[in-house]
Amino acid sequence: MGYLIGVTVLWAFSFSLIGVYLAGQVDSYFAVLVRVALAALIFLPFLRPSLLQGRQRMTLMALGAVQLGLMYIFFYQSFLLLTVPEVLLFTIFTPLYVTLLDDALFGRFTPFYLLTAALAVLGAAVIRYQGLDSGFWLGFLVVQGANLCFALGQVGYRRLSATLPPSLPRHSVFAWFYLGALIVALPAFALLGNAGAMPTTSLQWGVLAWLGLVASGIGYFLWNLGATRVDAGALAIMNNALIPAGLVVNLVIWNREADLPRLAIGGAIIVGSLFLNEWWLRRRATVAA
Repeated sequence: MGYLIGVTVLWAFSFSLIGVYLAGQVDSYFAVLVRVALAALIFLPFLRPSLLQGRQRMTLMALGAVQLGLMYIFFYQSFLLLTVPEVLLFTIFTPLYVTLLDDALFGRFTPFYLLTAALAVLGAAVIRYQGLDSGFWLGFLVVQGANLCFALGQVGYRRLSATLPPSLPRHSVFAWFYLGALIVALPAFALLGNAGAMPTTSLQWGVLAWLGLVASGIGYFLWNLGATRVDAGALAIMNNALIPAGLVVNLVIWNREADLPRLAIGGAIIVGSLFLNEWWLRRRATVAA
């Protein structure tokens, strides 16, 4: 859980950095390519190909292609259609995708996880609900594409990790994840990118460097590692903890207006769903013993 909380704090800055400094100014496909390439550079020196079998390498690359490559393409496009708070709002369905996909891949059905995930969605909705009209639906669908990719990547990594030896040093194989994302990002920029919308300021390059090296490189490694060490309910809930964290950063640093009572109530519901999930796990363990 410590990994997930730490990365949540780290990623809380990403929404505003993208929305303020990159969206509509820097080509989104180029931004995705730079982030993925920089993240791959961090882990390539540690790569030991012999530690994974060919099928495992391909699976890890496919997970990177989906969770990072495709997700980023959807994610960056959403900032051209929506504001930062709206993007945050539309991510509230990710926990439901996580719980349903996790049960599907592990061959089970856990209604309680669906309940706690629904509570997390409710908390996020309380924080960010505003009246929305039909003009937002395209943005909504784009964000759902990002949500599904992110959820599938997390759950898929949990499934893959369950088949790997516990002693396997994960940092020595994780470069395959970023190389898979690069296979998506590179042709996407070549085919769809706009070479006339490159970064023009040192600040924009600095933001890209931060997002690539820290938010993507370190962040996704630790997030996926944390995803293997918690149950599906906790993972689903932590997917929505990013919403209050992102809004706090947006309010404190960029002085954007936020409804503080809503933030407090919604945050309390999300935290409450996490405690409810932990209570259920302890109760189940006690009954099993």
